[in-house]
Amino acid sequence: MSYQERRGRLAQSLRLQRGGEIRLGKTTSNLFRDRQGQGSPLDVSDFQHVLSVDPQTRVIETEGMVTYEALADAALTHSLMPAVVPQLKSITIGGAVGGIGIESSSFRFGLPHEMVLEMDVLLGNGDIVCCTPDNEHRDLFFGLANSYGSLGYILRLKIEGIPVKPYVRLTHLHFQDRTEFFSRIETACRGPYDFVDGVVFSAGEHYLVLGEFCDEAPYTSDYTYLKVYYRSIRERSEDYLTVRDYLWRWDTDWFWCSKNLYAQNPLMRRFLGRKRLNSITYQKLMRWNTRVGLTRRLNALTGIHRESVIQDVDIPLENAPAFIDFFEREIGIQPVWICPAQHDRSRGEYPLFPMRDDTLYINFGFWDGVRSRQTYPRGHFNRLIEEEVTKLGGIKSLYSESFYSRETFDQQFGGDHYRALKARYDPDNRLKDLYQKCVLRQ
Repeated sequence: MSYQERRGRLAQSLRLQRGGEIRLGKTTSNLFRDRQGQGSPLDVSDFQHVLSVDPQTRVIETEGMVTYEALADAALTHSLMPAVVPQLKSITIGGAVGGIGIESSSFRFGLPHEMVLEMDVLLGNGDIVCCTPDNEHRDLFFGLANSYGSLGYILRLKIEGIPVKPYVRLTHLHFQDRTEFFSRIETACRGPYDFVDGVVFSAGEHYLVLGEFCDEAPYTSDYTYLKVYYRSIRERSEDYLTVRDYLWRWDTDWFWCSKNLYAQNPLMRRFLGRKRLNSITYQKLMRWNTRVGLTRRLNALTGIHRESVIQDVDIPLENAPAFIDFFEREIGIQPVWICPAQHDRSRGEYPLFPMRDDTLYINFGFWDGVRSRQTYPRGHFNRLIEEEVTKLGGIKSLYSESFYSRETFDQQFGGDHYRALKARYDPDNRLKDLYQKCVLRQ
């Protein structure tokens, strides 16, 4: 069945649903906020096809439910990759564009939504509109980023690809002084590197990782089974990976979150096997734990208060040292992922996720929990982070828990623009409001 036939059948099924809210029916999700299962599920599982890869124009055409693993594999056969590939294999291209994604090429190319050339979007009433930067639906083209399916669902996209070489050479630089560390990041982002990211393991232990494509490699490391990638950053000054293994270097251990499931133990890794060592396995276990409440019960028995702090925040470079100082003092989670990103004004403005176009941002990614024997109000540590991010002129992703007031949320995430888009593209409110989804968890 062709894409046109699949989209026509989906649109018809949506039009036949009588009233009520709808929600996306997915078997996997990279959202980390509990949601109430209200609304009729919309089955979009048919939209998992890479439609074309053109090595001459470097344009990749794909359906919205394609995972980045499948998308990257299709592009790599033509010596291309999507310009920005988020770190986990299970993230879908539609999810990264409608939400927010980032990776180590973002200092050069921006965020995944900035790589989009064209989109087909399914609206709540069953209509499908084609959005480009300069057609009558340009407001939706630029407004869809960070809307999380509250304006429509992406069925098809054209995105930019970039040429690749077979290998990536990594250089690991250690810095004790954080001012020097962030200064070196700024310098690296003006240099010839293809990838820039890093890790803060502790105060005084900052590592910058610089990646460059190369045609040949004296060896390649394998972090898909017994070896753990993030440990190698401390252990060696240089490394080589195939380009595919570089793209998924963080997936095997979900960055370092596999430690919470004891999956960094060599015996456990052998027990799980190579095929189960990935973010999809860990997500399933995490969601099972959320449903049955095992960790909550154990914490209650031991008298430990635990607040989940799973967030990505973007802070202007000049305020990055102040943010990590605050984070170590008030939150204390380690390690922390560091990834620079910059918005290119020539690509247009994205009102629901506004970034200054003259600014290098530092993304801080931290995914763990704060544990103590003292009881705090719900969301205490997440609220502290939100306040500090706002104070320092930053912005945070909305894939996890948020606690903003409606007024602050509107100020942060383009409330006036959002309401205008909602009135035009979902006037009957068949799709949940963004604040309802991201803060009220509906």
